[in-house]
Amino acid sequence: MQNRLSHINEQNQPKMVDVSAKNRTMRTAAASGRILLCEDARAQIKQNRTKKGNVCVTAELAGVMAAKRTSELIPLCHPLPLTHVDVNARLTDEGVTVTATVRCVGQTGVEMEALTAVSTALLTVYDMCKAVDKSMVIEQIELIEKTKLQVNQD
Repeated sequence: MQNRLSHINEQNQPKMVDVSAKNRTMRTAAASGRILLCEDARAQIKQNRTKKGNVCVTAELAGVMAAKRTSELIPLCHPLPLTHVDVNARLTDEGVTVTATVRCVGQTGVEMEALTAVSTALLTVYDMCKAVDKSMVIEQIELIEKTKLQVNQD
């Protein structure tokens, strides 16, 4: 049996997957990524001297907002009732590392929401530091965990 992409129909056209028959389960996903920054940009973030404000806090808020709007950004994603979004942006010796954990009780996973949160948080760091660092690199955006737990069906 050949594996088929779930978002492609028999006519090779994109489609949203029908999850209406699936049981609701507790879904959790975590993602991470990082942006490499020059020494001056890192120093400005550490000392909270960037012209646009607190970089890590702003990136975290942007990540939460993005997770909540994922289905508006990714064409075939289901809108999900998120119950938890946690985004953490941390200054490191190389730049900023972002992690995001997203949770819902639903019929499909929240991987795209976690990845969108991380991506948007990193893009926010890029936007806030672009006047200082012209050589930033966003890298290693990846899903690091995905879980599904059965919940009581009421």
